[in-house]
Amino acid sequence: MRKQNNSQFENALFDEKEISVRFSEVDSMAIVWHGSYVKYLEDGRESFGARYGLGYMDVYAHGYMTPLVKMDINYKKPLIYGDIAVVKTIFIESPAAKIIFRYEIRRKSDNEMIATAETIQIFMNNKRELELLSPDFFSEWKNIKLKKTIEK
Repeated sequence: MRKQNNSQFENALFDEKEISVRFSEVDSMAIVWHGSYVKYLEDGRESFGARYGLGYMDVYAHGYMTPLVKMDINYKKPLIYGDIAVVKTIFIESPAAKIIFRYEIRRKSDNEMIATAETIQIFMNNKRELELLSPDFFSEWKNIKLKKTIEK
């Protein structure tokens, strides 16, 4: 596990995922269509989940689902066909029964900030009922993963 350089995210869990911009993701202006960034965030969450044992199927195996309830994307500069984007997905600790991620999307070739974003997911049980308290498995996951990061 690596530490963030930014003191705001010191000791934060994060993952970086490279994404090659495909032709099907650009619009008539020859830049990445704004809706494609939603998929890039999803790619980042899936990569984070695979790395840290918090993937969708891991959560589902515990009897929960984590639907997205909020997404905020701030576009700074465009990506074009052929660019390689690096999506940094940062876990934001919260005492609430939710999963919060912040994202930085940068162009690999020049490290230019392309977009920043934040998503919030909540927990629902297998009856599709909102969970108001963090599930035990998630509290345990946070205790283990965040403790390991702080110790590094």
